[in-house]
Amino acid sequence: MRYLIAVAALFLSFQTAQACGVQTDCDVPGGFYRIDTPDTPPTGAILFAHGYRGTANGTMRNQRFRRMATDMGLAFVALDAGPGDDWQLPNAPGGNASDGSANFNYVAAVIDDLKNRHGIDNDRIMITGFSAGGMLVWNLACARPDLAGGFAPVAGTFWMEPPADCATPVASIIHMHGDSDRTVPLQGRAIANTKQGDVGEAMTFYQQVGSFSESYERAGPGLDCQGNRNASGDVLEFCMFEGGHSFRRAFVQDAWERFIAAGQIASDG
Repeated sequence: MRYLIAVAALFLSFQTAQACGVQTDCDVPGGFYRIDTPDTPPTGAILFAHGYRGTANGTMRNQRFRRMATDMGLAFVALDAGPGDDWQLPNAPGGNASDGSANFNYVAAVIDDLKNRHGIDNDRIMITGFSAGGMLVWNLACARPDLAGGFAPVAGTFWMEPPADCATPVASIIHMHGDSDRTVPLQGRAIANTKQGDVGEAMTFYQQVGSFSESYERAGPGLDCQGNRNASGDVLEFCMFEGGHSFRRAFVQDAWERFIAAGQIASDG
Protein backbone atom coordinates (compact mmCIF):
# COMPACT_ATOMS: atom_id res chain seq x y z
CA MET A 1 0.00 0.00 0.00
CA ARG A 2 2.80 2.40 0.90
CA TYR A 3 4.45 1.57 -2.42
CA LEU A 4 1.26 2.46 -4.30
CA ILE A 5 0.93 5.73 -2.39
CA ALA A 6 4.56 6.62 -3.17
CA VAL A 7 4.09 5.83 -6.87
CA ALA A 8 0.88 7.89 -6.97
CA ALA A 9 2.63 10.83 -5.29
CA LEU A 10 5.52 10.61 -7.74
CA PHE A 11 3.13 10.49 -10.69
CA LEU A 12 1.19 13.49 -9.38
CA SER A 13 4.44 15.41 -8.91
CA PHE A 14 5.48 14.55 -12.47
CA GLN A 15 2.10 15.63 -13.81
CA THR A 16 2.30 18.92 -11.95
CA ALA A 17 5.82 19.59 -13.22
CA GLN A 18 4.74 18.97 -16.80
CA ALA A 19 1.38 20.73 -16.59
CA CYS A 20 2.39 24.30 -17.39
CA GLY A 21 2.29 25.53 -20.94
CA VAL A 22 0.47 27.94 -23.25
CA GLN A 23 -2.60 28.31 -21.03
CA THR A 24 -1.19 27.30 -17.64
CA ASP A 25 1.36 29.11 -15.49
CA CYS A 26 4.85 27.75 -14.82
CA ASP A 27 5.45 29.05 -11.29
CA VAL A 28 8.91 30.23 -10.24
CA PRO A 29 10.12 32.48 -7.41
CA GLY A 30 9.07 36.05 -8.15
CA GLY A 31 6.42 35.27 -10.77
CA PHE A 32 5.56 32.77 -13.48
CA TYR A 33 5.83 32.23 -17.20
CA ARG A 34 3.93 30.59 -20.04
CA ILE A 35 5.63 28.41 -22.64
CA ASP A 36 4.99 26.96 -26.08
CA THR A 37 7.33 24.24 -27.34
CA PRO A 38 7.90 22.51 -30.67
CA ASP A 39 6.89 18.88 -31.24
CA THR A 40 10.48 17.78 -30.66
CA PRO A 41 12.63 18.81 -27.66
CA PRO A 42 13.50 22.53 -28.04
CA THR A 43 17.04 23.39 -29.03
CA GLY A 44 16.87 26.84 -27.42
CA ALA A 45 14.43 29.49 -26.23
CA ILE A 46 13.23 33.01 -26.96
CA LEU A 47 12.07 34.82 -23.82
CA PHE A 48 9.68 37.73 -24.39
CA ALA A 49 8.99 40.51 -21.87
CA HIS A 50 5.62 42.22 -22.35
CA GLY A 51 5.02 45.95 -22.50
CA TYR A 52 3.12 48.20 -20.07
CA ARG A 53 0.02 46.47 -18.65
CA GLY A 54 0.80 43.38 -20.69
CA THR A 55 0.61 39.79 -19.43
CA ALA A 56 2.00 36.41 -20.33
CA ASN A 57 -1.51 35.33 -21.23
CA GLY A 58 -1.82 38.25 -23.64
CA THR A 59 1.55 37.44 -25.18
CA MET A 60 0.48 33.85 -25.76
CA ARG A 61 -2.57 34.99 -27.73
CA ASN A 62 -0.19 35.93 -30.55
CA GLN A 63 -0.17 32.53 -32.20
CA ARG A 64 1.95 33.63 -35.17
CA PHE A 65 4.66 34.93 -32.85
CA ARG A 66 4.68 31.64 -30.96
CA ARG A 67 4.72 29.63 -34.18
CA MET A 68 7.71 31.58 -35.46
CA ALA A 69 9.75 30.28 -32.54
CA THR A 70 8.44 26.72 -32.52
CA ASP A 71 8.97 26.41 -36.29
CA MET A 72 12.63 27.26 -35.56
CA GLY A 73 12.74 24.42 -33.04
CA LEU A 74 12.73 26.86 -30.11
CA ALA A 75 10.64 27.25 -26.99
CA PHE A 76 8.68 30.50 -26.85
CA VAL A 77 8.51 31.84 -23.30
CA ALA A 78 6.24 34.67 -22.14
CA LEU A 79 7.56 36.37 -18.99
CA ASP A 80 5.28 37.67 -16.24
CA ALA A 81 6.33 38.84 -12.78
CA GLY A 82 2.73 38.88 -11.53
CA PRO A 83 0.35 41.70 -10.54
CA GLY A 84 1.33 45.24 -11.45
CA ASP A 85 1.36 47.45 -14.51
CA ASP A 86 5.06 47.45 -15.23
CA TRP A 87 8.45 45.94 -14.55
CA GLN A 88 10.12 47.23 -11.39
CA LEU A 89 13.24 48.98 -12.66
CA PRO A 90 15.57 51.80 -11.55
CA ASN A 91 14.19 55.33 -12.13
CA ALA A 92 10.76 54.03 -13.20
CA PRO A 93 7.69 56.27 -12.67
CA GLY A 94 5.94 56.68 -9.35
CA GLY A 95 8.94 57.23 -7.14
CA ASN A 96 9.95 53.59 -7.51
CA ALA A 97 13.21 53.07 -5.64
CA SER A 98 13.71 49.56 -7.02
CA ASP A 99 17.20 48.52 -8.07
CA GLY A 100 15.63 45.97 -10.40
CA SER A 101 17.06 42.97 -8.55
CA ALA A 102 13.65 41.37 -7.91
CA ASN A 103 12.90 41.22 -11.63
CA PHE A 104 16.46 40.12 -12.44
CA ASN A 105 16.22 37.27 -9.93
CA TYR A 106 12.83 36.29 -11.34
CA VAL A 107 14.22 36.00 -14.89
CA ALA A 108 17.16 34.00 -13.57
CA ALA A 109 14.66 31.64 -11.89
CA VAL A 110 12.80 31.23 -15.20
CA ILE A 111 16.04 30.30 -16.95
CA ASP A 112 16.94 27.81 -14.21
CA ASP A 113 13.49 26.24 -14.60
CA LEU A 114 13.90 26.01 -18.38
CA LYS A 115 17.17 24.16 -17.91
CA ASN A 116 15.63 21.76 -15.38
CA ARG A 117 12.51 21.06 -17.45
CA HIS A 118 13.89 21.21 -21.00
CA GLY A 119 17.69 21.09 -20.76
CA ILE A 120 18.07 24.57 -22.33
CA ASP A 121 21.36 26.25 -21.43
CA ASN A 122 21.93 30.00 -21.14
CA ASP A 123 23.96 30.12 -24.34
CA ARG A 124 20.91 28.93 -26.29
CA ILE A 125 18.65 31.70 -24.96
CA MET A 126 17.76 35.13 -26.34
CA ILE A 127 15.83 37.62 -24.21
CA THR A 128 13.71 40.16 -26.06
CA GLY A 129 10.92 42.53 -25.06
CA PHE A 130 8.82 45.40 -26.33
CA SER A 131 8.46 48.92 -24.88
CA ALA A 132 8.55 48.52 -21.07
CA GLY A 133 9.71 44.98 -21.76
CA GLY A 134 12.55 46.43 -23.82
CA MET A 135 13.52 48.48 -20.77
CA LEU A 136 13.68 45.27 -18.73
CA VAL A 137 15.89 43.70 -21.40
CA TRP A 138 18.37 46.61 -21.38
CA ASN A 139 18.61 46.45 -17.59
CA LEU A 140 19.06 42.67 -17.68
CA ALA A 141 21.81 42.94 -20.29
CA CYS A 142 23.61 45.43 -18.06
CA ALA A 143 23.13 43.72 -14.69
CA ARG A 144 23.05 40.03 -15.71
CA PRO A 145 24.78 39.53 -19.08
CA ASP A 146 25.39 35.90 -18.08
CA LEU A 147 21.69 35.03 -18.37
CA ALA A 148 21.53 34.72 -22.17
CA GLY A 149 23.55 34.50 -25.36
CA GLY A 150 21.89 37.65 -26.72
CA PHE A 151 19.55 40.48 -25.73
CA ALA A 152 17.19 42.13 -28.25
CA PRO A 153 15.24 45.07 -26.77
CA VAL A 154 12.59 46.71 -28.94
CA ALA A 155 11.44 50.33 -28.42
CA GLY A 156 12.66 50.65 -24.86
CA THR A 157 15.86 51.43 -22.96
CA PHE A 158 16.93 52.54 -19.47
CA TRP A 159 14.67 54.88 -17.53
CA MET A 160 16.15 58.37 -17.17
CA GLU A 161 19.79 57.54 -18.04
CA PRO A 162 22.26 54.66 -18.22
CA PRO A 163 23.56 53.33 -14.89
CA ALA A 164 27.01 54.13 -13.60
CA ASP A 165 28.39 50.84 -14.89
CA CYS A 166 27.45 47.35 -16.10
CA ALA A 167 28.61 43.85 -15.25
CA THR A 168 31.27 42.26 -17.43
CA PRO A 169 31.98 40.32 -19.59
CA VAL A 170 29.46 42.36 -21.54
CA ALA A 171 26.42 41.08 -23.43
CA SER A 172 25.62 41.15 -27.12
CA ILE A 173 22.72 43.54 -27.75
CA ILE A 174 20.60 44.29 -30.81
CA HIS A 175 18.31 47.27 -30.21
CA MET A 176 15.38 47.82 -32.63
CA HIS A 177 13.31 51.00 -32.87
CA GLY A 178 10.76 52.64 -35.17
CA ASP A 179 11.87 55.88 -36.82
CA SER A 180 8.55 57.60 -36.03
CA ASP A 181 7.88 56.18 -32.55
CA ARG A 182 5.99 58.81 -30.52
CA THR A 183 5.19 56.60 -27.53
CA VAL A 184 8.84 55.93 -26.79
CA PRO A 185 10.75 58.44 -28.95
CA LEU A 186 14.41 57.78 -29.58
CA GLN A 187 15.27 60.73 -27.31
CA GLY A 188 12.71 59.66 -24.70
CA ARG A 189 9.96 61.77 -23.14
CA ALA A 190 8.80 62.79 -19.68
CA ILE A 191 6.59 60.31 -17.80
CA ALA A 192 5.25 61.35 -14.38
CA ASN A 193 8.25 62.13 -12.16
CA THR A 194 10.84 60.63 -14.49
CA LYS A 195 11.56 60.25 -18.21
CA GLN A 196 12.34 57.61 -20.76
CA GLY A 197 16.02 57.33 -21.54
CA ASP A 198 17.74 58.44 -24.73
CA VAL A 199 18.54 55.41 -26.93
CA GLY A 200 21.60 57.11 -28.40
CA GLU A 201 23.01 57.70 -24.92
CA ALA A 202 22.44 54.05 -24.00
CA MET A 203 24.17 52.83 -27.16
CA THR A 204 27.17 55.14 -26.66
CA PHE A 205 27.42 54.16 -22.99
CA TYR A 206 27.41 50.43 -23.71
CA GLN A 207 29.82 50.84 -26.62
CA GLN A 208 32.30 52.29 -24.14
CA VAL A 209 31.58 49.69 -21.43
CA GLY A 210 32.16 46.81 -23.85
CA SER A 211 34.98 48.38 -25.89
CA PHE A 212 33.00 47.95 -29.10
CA SER A 213 35.20 49.51 -31.77
CA GLU A 214 34.98 47.64 -35.09
CA SER A 215 32.04 49.11 -37.01
CA TYR A 216 29.88 47.62 -39.77
CA GLU A 217 26.48 47.94 -41.43
CA ARG A 218 23.94 45.31 -42.32
CA ALA A 219 20.35 45.05 -43.53
CA GLY A 220 17.64 42.85 -42.04
CA PRO A 221 13.97 42.30 -42.97
CA GLY A 222 12.86 45.94 -42.96
CA LEU A 223 15.80 46.85 -40.73
CA ASP A 224 18.74 49.17 -41.30
CA CYS A 225 21.41 48.25 -38.76
CA GLN A 226 24.58 49.99 -37.61
CA GLY A 227 26.78 47.65 -35.62
CA ASN A 228 29.99 47.35 -33.65
CA ARG A 229 32.07 44.38 -32.51
CA ASN A 230 34.61 44.09 -29.73
CA ALA A 231 37.70 41.92 -29.43
CA SER A 232 35.66 39.09 -27.89
CA GLY A 233 33.28 38.97 -30.86
CA ASP A 234 30.32 40.46 -28.99
CA VAL A 235 28.00 42.58 -31.12
CA LEU A 236 26.18 45.83 -30.37
CA GLU A 237 23.68 46.93 -33.01
CA PHE A 238 21.17 49.70 -33.46
CA CYS A 239 18.50 48.72 -36.01
CA MET A 240 15.97 51.24 -37.32
CA PHE A 241 12.73 50.40 -39.09
CA GLU A 242 10.04 52.53 -40.70
CA GLY A 243 7.09 52.91 -38.36
CA GLY A 244 5.95 53.89 -34.91
CA HIS A 245 5.63 52.07 -31.60
CA SER A 246 5.45 48.55 -32.97
CA PHE A 247 7.53 45.63 -34.17
CA ARG A 248 7.30 42.54 -36.35
CA ARG A 249 8.07 38.98 -35.39
CA ALA A 250 10.52 38.89 -38.33
CA PHE A 251 12.68 41.37 -36.39
CA VAL A 252 12.96 38.92 -33.49
CA GLN A 253 13.84 36.05 -35.81
CA ASP A 254 16.47 38.24 -37.48
CA ALA A 255 18.05 39.04 -34.11
CA TRP A 256 18.23 35.33 -33.22
CA GLU A 257 19.84 34.50 -36.56
CA ARG A 258 22.28 37.40 -36.20
CA PHE A 259 23.39 36.18 -32.76
CA ILE A 260 23.86 32.68 -34.20
CA ALA A 261 25.94 34.04 -37.10
CA ALA A 262 28.06 36.10 -34.68
CA GLY A 263 28.69 33.02 -32.52
CA GLN A 264 26.99 34.54 -29.47
CA ILE A 265 24.19 31.97 -29.37
CA ALA A 266 25.34 28.38 -29.67
CA SER A 267 24.33 26.69 -32.91
CA ASP A 268 22.33 23.47 -32.69
CA GLY A 269 23.99 22.14 -35.82
